[in-house]
Amino acid sequence: MKKMLLLLILMACISTAIAAEPEPTAISNKEAIELVQTHANYLWTLVAAALVFFMQAGFAMVEAGFTRAKNAINIMMKNLMDFALGSLAYWAIGFGLMFGVTHSGWFGTSGFFLSDFTPDGDPWVLAFWMFQVVFAATAATIVSGAMAERTKFSGYLIYSVFISALVYPIFGSWAWGGLFHGKGWLEGLGFIDFAGSTVVHSVGGWSALAGAIVLGPRLGKYGKDGKIKPILGHNIPMAALGVFILWLGWFGFNPGSTTVADKSIAMIFVNTNLAAAAGCTIAMFVSWIMFGKPEVGMSLNGALAGLVAITAGCANVTPGSSIIIGSIAGILVVFSVLFFDRIRIDDPVGAISVHGVCGAWGTLAAGIFNMKGATLAMIGVQALGIGACFLWTFPTLFLLFKLIDKTIGLRVSPEEELEGLDHAEHGGMAYPDFGVSSNNA
Repeated sequence: MKKMLLLLILMACISTAIAAEPEPTAISNKEAIELVQTHANYLWTLVAAALVFFMQAGFAMVEAGFTRAKNAINIMMKNLMDFALGSLAYWAIGFGLMFGVTHSGWFGTSGFFLSDFTPDGDPWVLAFWMFQVVFAATAATIVSGAMAERTKFSGYLIYSVFISALVYPIFGSWAWGGLFHGKGWLEGLGFIDFAGSTVVHSVGGWSALAGAIVLGPRLGKYGKDGKIKPILGHNIPMAALGVFILWLGWFGFNPGSTTVADKSIAMIFVNTNLAAAAGCTIAMFVSWIMFGKPEVGMSLNGALAGLVAITAGCANVTPGSSIIIGSIAGILVVFSVLFFDRIRIDDPVGAISVHGVCGAWGTLAAGIFNMKGATLAMIGVQALGIGACFLWTFPTLFLLFKLIDKTIGLRVSPEEELEGLDHAEHGGMAYPDFGVSSNNA
């Protein structure tokens, strides 16, 4: 009897416990699909951000390969600090200016120090911030190549923080603010720049132009007779590897700008690749015709020119149009590099031509080749965006570089330039087992 009573009590306890346990919440098929899609969007956006981050390595290798061995450490340090300092500046100020709430359409006024994130809130802001900060670093690091081999490291750091915190984010807010909490005046007009031919690349290119002008050319680049004296890079295989890395990274740069894992990324991948291939091929043939040999530097920059040019319209032009856009970029970059050399603006890696000039062309092309039809009004808005970028970026950076030059100094001394910035600025040598035999080493 006692055993029976204990058994009944035990069964009653189990029944009570089961009854007290909440039933699992059932979700519909639609909610399950939306949950999977949300997780896929996070994953794709962060993978794309990692690919764009890897582009920092590509830029560093291109720049180092196209310049002399005695400046390789300096170049690596600049590219490293572009991302390190740029991340902090963008976290503190830049992201808020670019994507914060705006009432004017000119810049954001909220979200500084990632204040949009709360532990119990929507974590999408973290994934979105991560994708955007690698873009900010790209805009900053473009300038390094045009200012290579003669810039004070301290002066360069000031510029790098300034562009990541203010210059890039403010123009970015005009074109992209609506992607989060903002609403820029350019995007309100229908401006097309899907992944940043102008927002990222032309901002970097026009900043590079300002820096190269204020600095002046490298010692020995132009003779008294006006002749251009080539200063050869020390490691073209390294530069070529850098271009391959950048080409790979662009598959995060352009398709990742969807921030959505869906079938639309397929065409963006194809357009990105075809434009790069066309730019590379056409630049090779143009240089072959002009110089009698298929020139490797022009061919490499042709690939980058095609990539930059397709970045604006990669989601709204056809694959056939992307080949045309990339081909024209391949022609433009060759003649642009020669033009800037002719007017004595020394750009060791062709950054102004690749990013500034071809970025402007790509932005215009996004309107001209729009697959749903182009109008004069649409093309006019594209031209307005190109002009607004130049008028905001170039004068602002020119004044900043002039201010740095007049205060702490922007350019190293002639003796330090001849010795090499690795030793003068960083107290080291990139290749200690190989002696430096001449000023051109």
